[in-house]
Amino acid sequence: MEKLEQQQSVKLEMLNKYATDLTKMAQEGKLDPLVGRLKQVERVTQILCKRRKNNPCLIGDPGVGKTVIVEGLAQNIIKSGVPLKLQGKKIFSIDMGRLIAGASNRGEFEERLIMLIDEVKQSEGAIILFIDEVHTLIGAGAGGQGLDAANILKPALARGELKCIGATTPDEYRKYIEKDAALKRRFLPVEVPEPPVDETIHILKGLSKKYGAYHNVIYEENALIAAAQLSHQYISERFLPDKAIDLIDEAGARVQLCQAHKPPRTQILTEHSIQEIVASWTGIPVEKLSSEESLKLLNMESTLQKRIIGQHEAVEAISRAIRRARVGVRDPSRPIASFLFTGPTGVGKTEMAKALADEYYGAKEAMIRVDMSEYMEKHTVSKFFGSPPGYVGYDDGGQLTESVRRRPHTVILFDEIEKAHRNVFDTMLQILDDGRLTDNKGQLIDFKNTIIIMTANVAGTVIGEGNNQSEQIKLKVAEELKKIFRAEFLNRIDEVILFHTLTNRQLKEIVDVMLKEVSDRVMKLKNIKIQVTERFKERLVIEGKNPSYGARPLRRAIVRLFEDTLADRILNGYVQEGGSVTVDIDSEGSVAMYK
Repeated sequence: MEKLEQQQSVKLEMLNKYATDLTKMAQEGKLDPLVGRLKQVERVTQILCKRRKNNPCLIGDPGVGKTVIVEGLAQNIIKSGVPLKLQGKKIFSIDMGRLIAGASNRGEFEERLIMLIDEVKQSEGAIILFIDEVHTLIGAGAGGQGLDAANILKPALARGELKCIGATTPDEYRKYIEKDAALKRRFLPVEVPEPPVDETIHILKGLSKKYGAYHNVIYEENALIAAAQLSHQYISERFLPDKAIDLIDEAGARVQLCQAHKPPRTQILTEHSIQEIVASWTGIPVEKLSSEESLKLLNMESTLQKRIIGQHEAVEAISRAIRRARVGVRDPSRPIASFLFTGPTGVGKTEMAKALADEYYGAKEAMIRVDMSEYMEKHTVSKFFGSPPGYVGYDDGGQLTESVRRRPHTVILFDEIEKAHRNVFDTMLQILDDGRLTDNKGQLIDFKNTIIIMTANVAGTVIGEGNNQSEQIKLKVAEELKKIFRAEFLNRIDEVILFHTLTNRQLKEIVDVMLKEVSDRVMKLKNIKIQVTERFKERLVIEGKNPSYGARPLRRAIVRLFEDTLADRILNGYVQEGGSVTVDIDSEGSVAMYK
């Protein structure tokens, strides 16, 4: 402390103007407590105590806690929890933005930085600089023949006239600092990995009192555990512990908002509050994040079978695969599940993908549809991840990667995959195997929270009506698929699902579903109650049956025979709002409507 007192006479005009005194903030209790990260703090302390090359550089992804490590060191200095060589030191965090701001004249930035370094030198080792985003030093302030900030700092670092702690990300370290051999030699790397979930829970417990006091809430232990687990599972584009801390912070703010017009009292923040915030961030329904999902998954077959008629074996196979994925049996580095739907056209393959998006992700919109007929040429594969630099469309990004980046929790439907060029399958292998894809800008897009569905109108001749799960049919389908797809592609798919041709009875069930959709829509818009006779349903099946096209002609038959006739009757006043009508076939075989 004597050394520090001797330095009080030194004017710190530039440091006070362009930097923040972290030790002063620690003394005033303005910094969050350091929980965990003891190994990294010890390593930084050890490097700072070296005689030469005593400048640590913290390297870690955004949000893993690099700045908190330096703040923890500042708190240790205040508590005298550091070796004698560091006791009484001050840590100043340089704000590069403030330092550069307004330095429009040539040499003005360099002059500011040199004056700041001189102040550090005059302290005779009593001040340690902290530069967050240290890679921004390279090129900062350089104009014309001027030096950049890194070259101004290098001599002082080399002579040991100042101690500096840097922080940057692995990508920026490789891109900027590793390429500058002189700068790399002066900074010793300290890796800061993302903490695992259990360590994040420990960190949240350590911070909960401070956040609880700020928001006037008490965090339940289950809420803190949920924050760590759910953020790790569903928020893949960010890193722990930052995303988990943001969760408990926003959940506390939400509780405050709900109590805005009530007498102030301490609230209990539960696991459900955390689930609501995750739902608002990701678009995933709250029920999916709660225990209610277990019941939903157990009953998935019955739910899907109400929407997908006549494909019981396919529904059961998909439901089993989804349950396996949900309980954690699946490989966490791959997509939730991947399926290849095979069979004739119009039997429910695309409809199954829509139903799965609705049931698993809670929204019909949670589906990205990729028409593979647009990827028949070799060059079209770039549409997945974007055009390379210098080509038209580079700034737009990839059609697939951008869609998944914006909505990472989704069903991805690759429709008619057999039409795609063989180069597309090389990209598909990476998605199916690693659960990720790098776009044209170098960003890693995460596919781990997606369900991959590919449809193929193949093997239709060998898949007949009824039970299509016999071993002979499976072998025939496998042979058909091997003629079209490479073995390494088929091996990476979780399950090949066979859809069979629809029977007359199943077509009639589909008619019931379609008519109910139309009747419900008319009831909601016009308040008209509609009844349909069995004769009319049989007529629809006859008109809409075409084995070559599956159930698709049924939709056209319903539009022609039912919707068009109903529209005419409403327009001529025969059927009025609030009324009811029965749809039948008369003795002449024409569509008739009776009140």
